[in-house]
Amino acid sequence: MQQTRKMGIDYGDKRIGVAMTDALCIISSPYEVFENRSEEQSLQHLNKLIKEFNVDEVAMGLPLNMDGSEGERAKIHREFGEKLASLSGIKVEYVDERLTSAEAEEILIQSKVRREKRKELIDKISAQIILQTYLNQIKRG
Repeated sequence: MQQTRKMGIDYGDKRIGVAMTDALCIISSPYEVFENRSEEQSLQHLNKLIKEFNVDEVAMGLPLNMDGSEGERAKIHREFGEKLASLSGIKVEYVDERLTSAEAEEILIQSKVRREKRKELIDKISAQIILQTYLNQIKRG
């Protein structure tokens, strides 16, 4: 039997970053960034990955306001997450993503990644941070 994995999603209007766990669901790794051309196309692409990698849970970034409240962006993310959960039949959990882009940028700067290259990597690094945050939460929980 194929082992299950968990997927992390950094959802954006233009690009969607994806991260996957290893087969033991211990380590989160960046997987890909793809263009968010249409909601339907993005849902289908993510559902294909869910099936291909036998994903049993998705951790999706939730952009909260700095005071912790949910604004319009959080609503958009939740609606997309609900559609993905409905399409795939698996649970979508939400993870506070307030500082993940800044953290991802810092990691890339520390790694001496050039500015032009950082733009194409930042979304999948953010997805990796979202997924690792989720993994750490369920280990503690």
